Amino acid sequence: MKPNIDALTPETIVAFIGDIFDRRGEEEYLGEPVNMGQHMLQGATIAEQNGQPEEIIVAALLHDIGHFTSEFGTFTMDDTEDRYHEDAGAAVLERFFPSVVTDCVRFHVAAKRYLCATRPEYLKRLSEASLHSLNLQGGPMNAEEVATFEQNANLDQIIAVRYLDDAGKRPDMKTPDYWHFAPMVQRMVDRHT
Repeated sequence: MKPNIDALTPETIVAFIGDIFDRRGEEEYLGEPVNMGQHMLQGATIAEQNGQPEEIIVAALLHDIGHFTSEFGTFTMDDTEDRYHEDAGAAVLERFFPSVVTDCVRFHVAAKRYLCATRPEYLKRLSEASLHSLNLQGGPMNAEEVATFEQNANLDQIIAVRYLDDAGKRPDMKTPDYWHFAPMVQRMVDRHT
């Protein structure tokens, strides 16, 4: 049963997201060696360990939440078209979080395309699953797309979250659970309201 997203409030969104992590975090992550929950928790943990601001930590934690909220379901290696999980996630979060967080969610796929176009060495670092999704997502940006993307006020934060997205794929990494980050998530919600 699809949750009633419209009924969520600033007081219930943090627990709602936590429930998603608890129930669905162990789902496969796009053919990667970690599950969805591990992937997002690793990005947030790496950001926290490196002293990143809370907005980056929370954005890394939530960047792929759209895989759980999208009506289109989750991505698989058998997909032949993009499912736009980044838009699905941002659409749910934008009512509750500052724009820097939702921009990092909404544009983390575009950031991959941007980095592939502007930093050739970046393309070589992508996993097989990430290369597959890149092709579905339009491949590296063209010059016009690059120029437009560079106008985003939160460009640096979006790029930072993209690198955390790429880093969060280590099968041997231990992380705290979602509830460790929940107070920080709530602070971001409070900052928005």
